[in-house]
Amino acid sequence: MSENRSISGLTDAEAKEFHTFYMQGLLGFTAIAVVAHILVWAWRPWFF
Repeated sequence: MSENRSISGLTDAEAKEFHTFYMQGLLGFTAIAVVAHILVWAWRPWFF
């Protein structure tokens, strides 16, 4: 156990890899949500 681990138990490299996948998932979810809102607004516009 000569690797430096943080409170989460991950090494720096593991934390960076996790962050990369987390951000990809967040961006994917956001993109899907934006497209869904645009489609719903095209179907039944609100605030008009």
